[in-house]
Amino acid sequence: MARADDWLKQARKDIEHAEESIKIEHFEWSVLAAQQGAEKCVKALIFEIGGDPWGHSILKFLKKLPNKFKMEEEIINAAKNLDKHYITSRYPNGFASGAPKDYYIKKDAEEAFSNAKKIFKYCKDQISSLRKEVE
Repeated sequence: MARADDWLKQARKDIEHAEESIKIEHFEWSVLAAQQGAEKCVKALIFEIGGDPWGHSILKFLKKLPNKFKMEEEIINAAKNLDKHYITSRYPNGFASGAPKDYYIKKDAEEAFSNAKKIFKYCKDQISSLRKEVE
């Protein structure tokens, strides 16, 4: 059973959560939701091609895609930005002192949200293209 659609559906929901968290100034949660959404949509793409992704690095997943998946540097940079938030947005020991809420600001959340949307669009477009090839 193909699960790519399930992963893509949850990715979209996570990215929506990132946007909602900006509105209530939970910026650390926003960046985490953005990272999670982007991770899930890249996993959706990997599932679509028959892979079984393991781990949490968006950058690693993108770099391991077959060569036929061309991506602009903007997508790679978006992945790098989002990967930085996986630990630091969740755990107080991600920084020398203080909690994640003490460090994240609106600009961080907006940038992460924007990057997650870029990666989501890229993955969704790639999945659509793959499915058209099969038709």
